[in-house]
Amino acid sequence: MFQKVLDVYGLDSKEFTVEPFGSGLINHTWKVSNAEKAYVLQRININVFKSPGDIAHNLLLLKRHLDLTAPKYLFVAPIDTVNGDQLVELEGDFYRLFPFVKGSHSLDSVTKSEEAYHAAKQFGKFTRMLDAFDVKKLKPTISDFHNLPLRVEQFKQALKTAADDRLKRAAWAIEETVRHLDIAVDYQRITEEGNLTNRVIHHDTKISNVLLSEGTGVGLCVIDLDTVMPGYFISDVGDMMRTYLSEANEEETNLNRVQVRVEIFSAIYKGYMEEMHRILSVAEDKLFVYSGKFMIYMQALRFLTDFLNGDVYYKTTYPEQNLKRALNQIDLLNKYIAAEPEFNEAIKAIDLKKGIEIKTV
Repeated sequence: MFQKVLDVYGLDSKEFTVEPFGSGLINHTWKVSNAEKAYVLQRININVFKSPGDIAHNLLLLKRHLDLTAPKYLFVAPIDTVNGDQLVELEGDFYRLFPFVKGSHSLDSVTKSEEAYHAAKQFGKFTRMLDAFDVKKLKPTISDFHNLPLRVEQFKQALKTAADDRLKRAAWAIEETVRHLDIAVDYQRITEEGNLTNRVIHHDTKISNVLLSEGTGVGLCVIDLDTVMPGYFISDVGDMMRTYLSEANEEETNLNRVQVRVEIFSAIYKGYMEEMHRILSVAEDKLFVYSGKFMIYMQALRFLTDFLNGDVYYKTTYPEQNLKRALNQIDLLNKYIAAEPEFNEAIKAIDLKKGIEIKTV
């Protein structure tokens, strides 16, 4: 298989070592390297990304735009085949080849504020650099990816059809999820009032999707661009809140280990707003803290809904795993809400001390 794919790029697999690479859970990824050259080869998961051509379409448009407007910006786009294509189709699978960024590394979790700062800065820079791009030209690569009203409706439907034993086991989680429905009500109001601008958004801002310098730890660029599509900034900021603030991830069952680190919130805010404060509206500025509630709540909904539906979407390795994941996210949400006063104080301190000019009415 590797030889057939690499042939299309004019590479001889006999001259390279091919080995699994990275910690991604969606696409299959390999590093292709020898003493002189290195590449990253990926097979797209077509169960998640139904139309791989839409991904190629989006990345090509963004590359052309950035080549014209910001040629020095590090945008890790797929390498063209010898025929000028961005994708290789082989026996129903789709592959693409990327350059390997030498002197870079990625992380699987956030352990220091500096890591969160550099990651947030890179995600903010990515959206800012594409502020002049016509976002309507992009195609959605996953329909309704961060559609909170849809997730609420799916949850309500699951309540009607779930087995009695699952409803009983999930009773407290259901109660908590219903208690926080105001988050979805707020989202409906915010969008209806037009308080959010459609922008080029990454939509998957976990720390492993940022490349950092091996020597300095400074952010170099964002990667894994399959979910780049039109969206709202609260998706990117909210996903950073959801995945950076607690050292324990969504698989942790000991909820005492789920903690909200205010210093990490401060780092996210500082890094992101250093890039984005000039293009976010006054109304958007005020939604920075809300973004965390938006994303954490939506993920709790999705885990709980899948449990009620019989675990049909997320892969599980033991009974009640989706319920445990939902309880984890509900706990994170409650701790996040409790920390909101500290978040607001952190924002004030950064704006005054660091000179980020936040627009006021």
